[in-house]
Amino acid sequence: MDEEITLQEELAEQARIRREKLSKLREEGKDPYLATSYPVDTDSKAIKGDFEAFEGKDVVVAGRLMSRRIMGKASFSHISDRFGQLQLYITRQDVGEEVYTAYKKDFDIGDIVGVKGFVFKTQTGEVSVHARELVLLSKALLPLPEKYNGLQNQDTKYRLRHIDLIVNQDVRDTFFKRSKIVRAIRTFLDERGFLEAETPILLPIEIGADARPFKTHHNALDLDMYLRIETELYLKRLIVGGFEKVYEMGRIFRNEGMDAKHNPEFTTVEIYQAYIDYHAVMDFVEELYKYVASEACGTLRIEYMGTMLDFGHWEKLTMTEAVKKYSGVDFDKITTDEEARSIAAEKGVELEKGKDTKGHILAAFFDAFVEDKLIQPTFIYDYPVEISPLAKRKPSDPTMTERFEYFMMGMEMGNAFSELNDPIDQERRMAEQAAKKRAQGTNAQVDEDFIDALNHGMPPTGGLGLGVDRLVMLLTNSSNIRDVLLFPTMKPRAK
Repeated sequence: MDEEITLQEELAEQARIRREKLSKLREEGKDPYLATSYPVDTDSKAIKGDFEAFEGKDVVVAGRLMSRRIMGKASFSHISDRFGQLQLYITRQDVGEEVYTAYKKDFDIGDIVGVKGFVFKTQTGEVSVHARELVLLSKALLPLPEKYNGLQNQDTKYRLRHIDLIVNQDVRDTFFKRSKIVRAIRTFLDERGFLEAETPILLPIEIGADARPFKTHHNALDLDMYLRIETELYLKRLIVGGFEKVYEMGRIFRNEGMDAKHNPEFTTVEIYQAYIDYHAVMDFVEELYKYVASEACGTLRIEYMGTMLDFGHWEKLTMTEAVKKYSGVDFDKITTDEEARSIAAEKGVELEKGKDTKGHILAAFFDAFVEDKLIQPTFIYDYPVEISPLAKRKPSDPTMTERFEYFMMGMEMGNAFSELNDPIDQERRMAEQAAKKRAQGTNAQVDEDFIDALNHGMPPTGGLGLGVDRLVMLLTNSSNIRDVLLFPTMKPRAK
């Protein structure tokens, strides 16, 4: 505690000194916040990546002052731009006595500076810019974390992401790669003729799905509204409308717990295509992941937390096969709910209240014995109808649906169906689901507009929803979802 108080006092003192420097600069008519632009024409990546093209050429660069090594009449500094750091060589002779003195006395680590000069290599071989002009473009009134200790507290890293990005290039690299991944997903879909749609985030009803929504109130309409927990029902209405290939990438909101794999707001992409079934969607998922991995990482073999994942090979198991493989229980030989409950008790599988049918128990066995064993890319298909209210029943076994999820590193990565397009069956399932939710004290309702759409006829359709954040976790070797969200949900700091 004493060390923490000492650090806070030191930071307060540094902030006081910086404000005094700002006051001095303003008194001298050199307000560092007056600059509205600076004619930057290149960056650290371009210069360091193609030194031969830049050698001896004049450049204009800008960035945050990250280091300063003063040696009398000449000094070295590093600035950081969006791509990395670049060394500056600054001399009193080239920038002038007044500027050089200000650089030594009034500039601080963290300040934003602009530099005009020419590119060269130092005797140690470091690509640098020899400054002919040095301009203070913005004054940092708070110091950056100490170089070697930096931001050690994970909570602070997430809360003060702006500082995390300044001092940690690997964090910046993660979000550059996230951008590449998102762009690759869109390119893959756009090149295959999918229409990107935007559907409502604020919904007038709470649907009966298992996820718990955030609730708000629209004052002008005097109407309770709910943040969306999925984009599915609106996108399928577009399939009814004749678009045939649609997708939406966007934020989803669920008022639930937080852990290494869950954040209350997260990004998904949902994809729907008319006239295909869930087997075709499995092939589609393989193609998508191969494309995105190649574009973002240049390989189909991805190392994650010390394990090599092979996106070029996917295992396929029915849920029943997977449960038999990992638990030894063959649900094909279980004929009644009572028998399933007896096996669950024997194996110590806990059942949720009201979820004690054979289908629910098969899913509970999967959660208990299988999911964390699925390390390599694996499709698990043919799910019980009880847990798949939007999926089409299997013609050969109406207790099962044409649904699959796929897993890697013990994480569920996506969910897909042959979509249910029977409006009578769909309304019955939604009504049952909503009734169960209302019994738990919610205001869940059937989405009558969606049912109306189905009554106008929806073609056979394959649908897919995948978690973008979890995909980014895999492709950036990140263990926590908050590492791939620029601003994860955080509890406000105590005042």
